[in-house]
Order: sequence, then C-alpha cells, then structure tokens
Amino acid sequence: MAIENIKMPQLGESVTEGTIEKWLVQPGDHVNKYDPLAEVNTDKVTAEVPSSFTGTIKELIAAEGETLAVGEIVCTIETEGGDSAPAAEAEAQPANVGKENVMPADDTKPTSGLNGTKGSSQPVRPEGSKARYSPAVLRLAQDNDIDLAQVQGTGNEGRITRKDLLALIESGNIPKAGDAPAAKQEAQAAQTEAPKAQPAPTAAPAAKSAPIESAPGDIEIPVTGVRRAIAANMLKSKHEAPHAWMMIEVDVTDLVSYRDSIKGEFKKKEGFNITYFAFFVKAVSQALKEFPMMNSMWAGDKIIQKKDINISIAVASDNALFVPVIRNSDEKSVKGIGRDINELALKARNGKLGSADMQGGTFTVNNTGSFGSIQSMGIINHPQAAILQVESIVKRPVIMANGMMAARDMVNLCLSLDHRVLDGLVCGQFLGRVKEILENMNKENTSVY
Repeated sequence: MAIENIKMPQLGESVTEGTIEKWLVQPGDHVNKYDPLAEVNTDKVTAEVPSSFTGTIKELIAAEGETLAVGEIVCTIETEGGDSAPAAEAEAQPANVGKENVMPADDTKPTSGLNGTKGSSQPVRPEGSKARYSPAVLRLAQDNDIDLAQVQGTGNEGRITRKDLLALIESGNIPKAGDAPAAKQEAQAAQTEAPKAQPAPTAAPAAKSAPIESAPGDIEIPVTGVRRAIAANMLKSKHEAPHAWMMIEVDVTDLVSYRDSIKGEFKKKEGFNITYFAFFVKAVSQALKEFPMMNSMWAGDKIIQKKDINISIAVASDNALFVPVIRNSDEKSVKGIGRDINELALKARNGKLGSADMQGGTFTVNNTGSFGSIQSMGIINHPQAAILQVESIVKRPVIMANGMMAARDMVNLCLSLDHRVLDGLVCGQFLGRVKEILENMNKENTSVY
C-alpha cells in the first residue's frame, strides 16, 4: 500500500489550468484505474479526470469551484500494488510543471490580511528561499510583461497567485523591469488594496463602483465553471489583443438559389441538411489558403503562421458556448464541411464534445446570422488572430450595374482582427476574396461534392 497523488492533467494544448466543477468520488470510495474522479472545466472543454491507480480515495485536496494549474495535486489515493503509471504521466507534462516548480494547491486560496479578509499580517516567503511560480502565473506574467520580482504575492509564504496578477492587470498598474520603487509600491497597493495614508489629491478621485446587491424579486444565477472559463478567455483576449473591425456586404442571391434547389435531394441522399453556413466556411477556407497571414497567431516575440487550416465554429448548447474545430477544412468539399458541422453540433447538444474536438483551431467563423443578427463585433478566440461573423441573409433592394433596382439576397461579413498580427490591407484583400468566391457560387460553378 502507498499514498499516491492525482494531479491536474493537461486537457489540451495551451491549457494551463482547470477548475474542479464537480467531484464524482468521496474519501473512502474504492476506484479502479481509469475510473472518472472529477469533472473539470477549462477555457476549451469540460472533461473528466481519470484515476491513474486502483485503490481507495484518501483525501480531496481541491474544493469544487477551485482552479488549479496543470500538475497541481487534486486528490490523494491509497493504492493497491505497485502501480507506476504516474511516471509516464509525468513525462508527458511540460518541463515547467515538475515538482520543483509546482505550487501547493492552497496557493490559490486567499490568506489572512489580504483582499478584505480578517487580520493584517502579510504572507512572506522565507528569507533565502527560491521564488517558485505556477505555469499559469509564468504564462500570464510573460503575456503581460509583468516583472514578478516587483509583485507582492498573497499565496502561501508570499507566493504569487494568478489572482494577484489579474488584479494588477485590471488596475493598469503593471510593474515592469526597471520601474522605480514608487511604481512598485503603487502596483502593490493596487494589488492588495491595503488602506494606506495618501497625500491630499489635487483632483477628486474617481468614485469606486458600488457592489451590486440583489433586490427582492431578483434572481441570482450561480456562475458555472463553463461560464467562468468563457469569461476568463474573453477577458484575456480583450486585455491582450488590440481589436480592430471591418465589414463587407456580399450579394449571395445565386448561392441562395443554388442551395435551395438542391437541399431536398441532398437531405434524402446524405441524411443531413446542407446549410448556407457550410458554403461560407468553404469560401473562408479557400481564401485563407490564398492569404495565409490571416491564419496566424501572436506568440510574444514572433508571429506563427499556421500550416493547417482548422476552422473553429461557435456551437451553443442550452447553457454554454463551445468552439469545436473542423480540421483541414480547405481540403474538404462543401458536403464534407456540412457533415462536420452537423456532427459537432450534435455532440455539443448531447454533451459529447471531447478535448480533441476543441483543439487546434487557427481561425474562427461564427454563424451569428442564425439568431437574426445583421451586424456584430466578435471577440477574437485567443490565441487566434481573427474571427469572422457571418450575419443573417436579408433580401434588400440593390441598384445593379445597369442602373436598375432589384431585390437581392445580401449578407454582411464582419471581421474582428488582432492588430498586432494583421493590418487593414491584408484583411481588406482577404474579405474581398471571400466576397468574390461567395458571389460566384452557383449551379454552374459550384459542386457540393
């Protein structure tokens, strides 16, 4: 018999942390190897953490709703026999989540005297000890150019937590290398919100937002792990990526006529509906091949232009939004793309989407038109460089080249772009090419097979 640790697994590329949504076991429960222990949410997927051993659950280290970095201990198990599975599991983890770098699970919990809790003592790292940071803290610091040496941590023994850095980012007082001590003190004050005597201001400070309180009759809706993960990813995207926006209108009259003429026969033959959205994804995939800079990502000191064209699509269930991926969409027909859209939507509605379905996206196409929207500004799906909103197809009067007016099926395509990676010229050329492809999709020029 031995006590072994179960750690937060890597649930997808670029995933650095996960939130325990629900424990499926309790101390004293017997589990077999690979049995599910807990439901975990990340910004990409909801998944189950399997047991690496057969044995009895000893202790649940993490509480429901708690967020832990990859590699941190979530529970302990008393094993049966000499199972050595964790050795292989550890090798699969990045180098910076080994034992010497992983912070204890309680580092994510507030300690006394900070952030409005009782007491006044500051947690301090023992003198001479080496600073240790979790992978989530290291990544957040790198992405936002934060000098960790100037940050006062609120975790165990003064360690810096992800909440500390998010507080600094929100305040705008980000300590950078070479900052004066005064700037450091200012940043720390914003982080801990400890009351300090200040000289008389020359101007009245901005009023602090009052907390929102429920009134009789109001309904309080708990924030689920999925909603919390969506919020964190959207906040990260808006904080990091300087968003710009472009829109183009497209005449899809011929496309509408072509799709409507084949949809009945197609449904009988293939067993699923051929949607307008499949044609739009096909057009975008073709244009991305011609303008590969649109298929890029910001990586700090470099821009990575992705070889594969993997289209992320937004799929909503009753209470969550997922972004599964159509892989190598440029190599697929309209029928192939339509089948993928149909299968991913069914998986999302039935709660069957796995981490593999959500990974590897390089560009997002969002079908906002399905809700009747005609114009919108999407938030970029981090770490991608752009998102295209396909709006509702609306019949409108249009003046034709011969000067005559005709009723045409028109659609707006709205592009949000990361201005660190993309400029208006390449985005305008890209949208112009998507427009050209869509306006030439008709019975004579286009096959769905």
